[in-house]
Amino acid sequence: MNDLGRRFAVAPMMDWTDRHCRSFHRRLSRHALLYTEMITAEAIIRGDRERLLAFEPLQHPVALQLGGSDPARLTEAARIGAAFGYDEINLNVGCPSDRVKSGTFGACLMLTPALVGACVAAMRAAVDVPVTVKCRLGVDDQDAETALDALADAVVAAGASAIWVHARKAWLKGLSPKENRTVPPLDHDRVHRLKARLPDVFIGINGGIADLDSAEAHLAHVDGVMLGRAAYHRPDLLAEVDRRFFGAAGLDADPFAVARAMIGYARAECAEGVPVHHITRHMLGLFHGQPGARAWRQMLTTGASKPGAGPEVIAAALAVVEAARSEATADAAA
Repeated sequence: MNDLGRRFAVAPMMDWTDRHCRSFHRRLSRHALLYTEMITAEAIIRGDRERLLAFEPLQHPVALQLGGSDPARLTEAARIGAAFGYDEINLNVGCPSDRVKSGTFGACLMLTPALVGACVAAMRAAVDVPVTVKCRLGVDDQDAETALDALADAVVAAGASAIWVHARKAWLKGLSPKENRTVPPLDHDRVHRLKARLPDVFIGINGGIADLDSAEAHLAHVDGVMLGRAAYHRPDLLAEVDRRFFGAAGLDADPFAVARAMIGYARAECAEGVPVHHITRHMLGLFHGQPGARAWRQMLTTGASKPGAGPEVIAAALAVVEAARSEATADAAA
């Protein structure tokens, strides 16, 4: 049931969990399941597949999240994703983007569980990797009890290997996508009840989980926990994940070692023409709460935006943090 490290996952987040973000997160946790941003089936079929889908092998286990509602197009995109080596194909049934109003993908699919089931069944028949779903409790005026059960039953019958539930409804009428991430009230208990009703199905929870203690508490009720913005803004949290959630031997990941590894990663990527700020923008929270953290953020933000900037920006910022740590250690020993 939990063969891909689904006990802990980093949520798919538009404009955030790109390949550089995932490579950074993987250096903090070897075991957490990572997700791409949502990519529409049409973009994969018609677009630059290498740019959209290529990833560093180190990122495994990594899942591709698809947006769409046409079983045939999703199947084609799933086949392409599986050929690129993704470990899982996930269907987005929770995005509250304005584009869902056209009825093509996202949270509006909560209204058509039979169609979601057909999409899952078609993809499941076409690829050998697991097919999963990420959804909301419901949309607009739907009853979260019946809407979530109907969606879950449809995708389980279709062969979905896991259901991740963002524990909020999506309001497609009256709320912006940003507001939909915080305004609809959380109802974690509803996800717990879904797991109780479906004891043999992997049920994971997402939404409003701010720290690892809270994440661990949810595991008494569900099979997996997914952090989104908390993990992105506080990537230092991921350094504890392997020990706390997967029983991995050894110490937590060393943020200084991670930063040094990212210098090498940035060197290789910049040599291929990638602007360094595409990488450093994901790293701002690495030294959260540590001496020199503010200087680290400032140097990465300002330095990486300069013309011609490269991996030396990370090296310079790291040197400042290392000096701040040494000074703090000396002061503590005095």
